[in-house]
Amino acid sequence: MKRMNIKVNLLALLAFGLAGGAVTSCTEVENEVIQKPYTYSDQYYANLRAYKASDHQVSFMWFADYSSSHSTGIRFVGLPDSLDICSLWGGVPSDVEGKPYTFYNPMVYEEMRFCQKVKGMKMTYVTFPSIGVHPEFVEGVPEEQWIQAYGDSLLKIVYDNDLDGLDLDYEIAGDWMHGSNFVRLIEYLGQYIGPKGSDPDKLLMVDFYADYPLSGTEPYVSYFVRQAYTQGFSEHNAQYLQGYYNSISWTAPSKFIVTENIGDHWQNGGSPFTEADGNQYKENGERLYSLEGMARWNPVQGKKGGFGAFYGHRDYNSNPPYKHFRNAIQAQNPAVK
Repeated sequence: MKRMNIKVNLLALLAFGLAGGAVTSCTEVENEVIQKPYTYSDQYYANLRAYKASDHQVSFMWFADYSSSHSTGIRFVGLPDSLDICSLWGGVPSDVEGKPYTFYNPMVYEEMRFCQKVKGMKMTYVTFPSIGVHPEFVEGVPEEQWIQAYGDSLLKIVYDNDLDGLDLDYEIAGDWMHGSNFVRLIEYLGQYIGPKGSDPDKLLMVDFYADYPLSGTEPYVSYFVRQAYTQGFSEHNAQYLQGYYNSISWTAPSKFIVTENIGDHWQNGGSPFTEADGNQYKENGERLYSLEGMARWNPVQGKKGGFGAFYGHRDYNSNPPYKHFRNAIQAQNPAVK
């Protein structure tokens, strides 16, 4: 993914214990009357939360561009109700002015909270876990203190903003936090959040592209998210996806999520997709595209953790809105008839 985050100044962390991460410019709250979204019964929302809490393959989205716009296409309340995990690629909204590492917009904050608390969507903080310095630059500071200071800063962002976990973008080759030091960071964070943590309901996720995380991270991570984008080729297929999973087959398929770049492919919901048996069409005869292909696909080793999209909100422009993303959710977890 393209970088939209700044590197954390570790010296500042050690000195002041401040949190680092994504920074977004403040957005003024619009005064105009905004069209209210659809509302449903309490039972509908209770059923929705029960579905999110059930054992199923999840749907995931990196969401950005949200604002207090008239268009629900860039608002939290416009997201598909069945979306499981929303990674806050546009920053963390707040209803408190001047709160560190957030942007002030009460309307956006309120809508995010509604999706989180009423619809059961998990909201995760996303950042590149890089510090931009090297050990020799800080004399006398033990490396473990570096890890702890940075890890604490990330946890502080999660807990101070009542978020549901972390999404660490492992595209940091060349940084001190890369490789074995990243494993040490995950081990530290994993004491508190993720499947081995004292608060296992908080997610600890690692997303990545060409550079794969090391197997030492496995016990502590909730999901590994592969940016399985149609990039450098024009058509996608199950063989590519199987190869991506085989590269980290030291983790269970149920922890593996594959994602498409819908920001570039929203018109069709991805690129033309071929399944493992050579099939290229949906049951209704329409051509199969990669977002739904990823949702339908599972590695030969077992069921995957889920599917998702980068800039998935561009699919709001489809007719009806989120046509491809909703179809993919249904294909992955068919409704009981």
